[in-house]
Amino acid sequence: MGEVDAAAMEPMWPKGASDEYVAARIELAKAERTLRDQIEEVAAARRQVPPGLILDDYSFTEGPIDLGRPEPIRTTRLRELFGQHDTLVVYHLMFHPDDDEACPMCSLWVDGFQGVAHHLAQRTGFAVIAKAPLPKLRGWALRRGWDGLRILSSHDTTFNADLNAERPNGDQRPMISVFTPEGDQVRHHYTLPANFLDDAQRGIDQLSPVWNILDLLPAGRGDWYAENHYAGRDRRG
Repeated sequence: MGEVDAAAMEPMWPKGASDEYVAARIELAKAERTLRDQIEEVAAARRQVPPGLILDDYSFTEGPIDLGRPEPIRTTRLRELFGQHDTLVVYHLMFHPDDDEACPMCSLWVDGFQGVAHHLAQRTGFAVIAKAPLPKLRGWALRRGWDGLRILSSHDTTFNADLNAERPNGDQRPMISVFTPEGDQVRHHYTLPANFLDDAQRGIDQLSPVWNILDLLPAGRGDWYAENHYAGRDRRG
């Protein structure tokens, strides 16, 4: 990798910045460019993983997020979630059947997916699946304003356990998975949990702008943690 030429690069600092600041920022730019290249390399390697397992065509339940609408609850199979696309992305929402609320951090992630769902729909199928029964899940989705997402319940199925989105004791795991179609069947391509190969819980940070913006701050992200009652308000309900 070549050196960063301070004279040739677009300035990343205001006019009048000290020489000391500029020198430090140039060194940081080198590290940021290395990180960018590493992200690109990992993305390329991710695309080259060998074919995964053929999965059962699990059945889920879903219904309108607006509980006042007349559409009935329906059963939807995993293969149907692709629509016209050749890929399907699933976020495994941590929502234990016995809980009344989903995981705050998972809810933060899905808040972000809600905002970009119409962009994702141009390229891939996308769904949020949780183990909680559908009435709880629909109520939580309504409260968060997730009306732009496919929200499905895997209650009474082995989907979570089979994908390792559920531990043997029933605890749910935050993960994202990618699937591809194989005729009328579904093939697993990729799964990334929050805690991959260690306990740092940083595996899916790149999927949320919140962490990336907090990492720009002088104090970094610190020990901040998402709350379900953020800013004392709910989206709806």
